[in-house]
Amino acid sequence: GGQPRNVQPFSDEDASIETMSHCSGFSDPASFTEDGPEVDEEATQEDLEYKLKGFIDLTLDKSAKTRQAALESLKNAFSSKILYEFIMERRMTLTDSIERCIKKGKSDEQCAAAGLACLLCVQMGSGIESEEIFKTLGPVLKKIVCDGTASIQARQACATCLGICCFIVTDDITELYSTMECLENIFTKAYQRDRDTNGVSSTHNTVLHVSALLAWTLLLTICPMNEVKKKIEMHLHKLPSLLSCDDLNMRIAAGETLALLFELARETDADFFYEDMDLLTEKLRALATDGNKHRAKVDKRKQRSVFRDVLRAVEERDFPTEMVKFGPERMYIDCWVKKQTYETFKEILGSGMQYHLQSNDFLRNVFELGPPVMLDAATLKTMKISRFERHLYNSAAFKARTKARSKCRDKRADVGEFF
Repeated sequence: GGQPRNVQPFSDEDASIETMSHCSGFSDPASFTEDGPEVDEEATQEDLEYKLKGFIDLTLDKSAKTRQAALESLKNAFSSKILYEFIMERRMTLTDSIERCIKKGKSDEQCAAAGLACLLCVQMGSGIESEEIFKTLGPVLKKIVCDGTASIQARQACATCLGICCFIVTDDITELYSTMECLENIFTKAYQRDRDTNGVSSTHNTVLHVSALLAWTLLLTICPMNEVKKKIEMHLHKLPSLLSCDDLNMRIAAGETLALLFELARETDADFFYEDMDLLTEKLRALATDGNKHRAKVDKRKQRSVFRDVLRAVEERDFPTEMVKFGPERMYIDCWVKKQTYETFKEILGSGMQYHLQSNDFLRNVFELGPPVMLDAATLKTMKISRFERHLYNSAAFKARTKARSKCRDKRADVGEFF
């Protein structure tokens, strides 16, 4: 009965702005104000923790909108700053809140809770505490993933969460195999769709199949070699069928998984031979040069870019090395296993990926970066370009770009006069 509690209504935008006003400064260690007053870091940290405590309390609110806004705000904070000690003290409370939101919430709330569960495990890293979290949330996530009555978006988010959390925390090989089997039961239905004339697996489920396939592929990268061989034998001749899928994301996911499987197969067996290589390379080459007019230009451009790399990996055993910059450090992505792992964590951390690569012990161990590089404020300030220097550089670049474009325009104009 009585009057409802007077809670200020939340919106996603308000909640994220309120949190990020305190968190955004932590996304880059060098993001202090030039020639500005000294910031009381201790007071800022206390203020941040006070707000986060409030958001944790709001995850239990009666209003679904308020709960979802609180979950999103916590996600923003967890992705932009290392909060290990704060979370350690409240990990069971957070786990209970996430479990309740996944079990009882609607689609959007379940997605937000699954995303927060990923970030919770990223913050905690691999250890006993994380294993306890996964023991609680793992069965709940599996239940939603396998529940045909749940929304596709919720099942998709839970499949991704299941793969990432298992990758981070599990040392139990049976749990790893059990999780992979759960994900296999989902994405293998995409194989059946090509053969099933009744259309039981509709394109509506494709987003779920894509997430399950990518999560499964991530877990494959940490499997023992004998298990990797079994999985390659089981799936390598079936995955090419997904290259004909109408959905662009499924074609790309299948292509990148194929490249990764070939990479692992050649690591386990230097003389690895694939029987249908000619047919597969023909399919990949067609996708790498696709010019179908009924597809969007952006989609075609993205597809051609991905499948050029996939074709090189399958045909020539080559990988285009990429460099990732974060702070004063550099990381080279030189294989498909590393690329898959990097893209997965970048997807959940967003703009906080660079900060976590600098400061998160777990991620640094995954990418073999060693202990975090400690830099004092004076060193960071010397590394940062002043606003005036940055302005001069941008002006010079703008002028050079304008001149280059003007020359190109003149050439086009001259060519046009001949016709």
